Amino acid sequence: MISRLLVFSLVISIISAASVNSYSQAKGTKHFGAKINEKNAITYDEMLVKLQGKESIKAKVKGKVATVCQMKGCWMNIVSDTPGKESMFVRFKDYAFFMPKDIAGKEVIMDGEAFYETTTVDELKHYAEDEGLSQDKVDSIKEPKKELKFLATGVILLN
Repeated sequence: MISRLLVFSLVISIISAASVNSYSQAKGTKHFGAKINEKNAITYDEMLVKLQGKESIKAKVKGKVATVCQMKGCWMNIVSDTPGKESMFVRFKDYAFFMPKDIAGKEVIMDGEAFYETTTVDELKHYAEDEGLSQDKVDSIKEPKKELKFLATGVILLN
């Protein structure tokens, strides 16, 4: 009986420790993935300028969340405050963490790599379904799309 209780306590401790590593709170912020800080973060618009003429850059970027995967929180789109700028599709390195599904409109800081990549029609349709778009919208996707993407190792949810 005591050994079962000990094993149960150990399992709960391990699960709790794992949860702290992927999600923690401090001073009104929430951390996901690798622990990062706000120091030296650039704005989304500054990142767009630094990326011009390059295939990829490593950066810590502050941006506004437009949409989040409504299935699991396994991706999000970041947009500029400046109208007409392209959005950025964000995934999480090694599928190691997810974001809350209700953070559209909130600001984040992400550390990782920004790059351009062509997304296949099948992937675009999958993401459209994840976003909860209508079947008509999903069916209207006929061409692959070159997109700005970001592979995040860590994210801070600011508000």
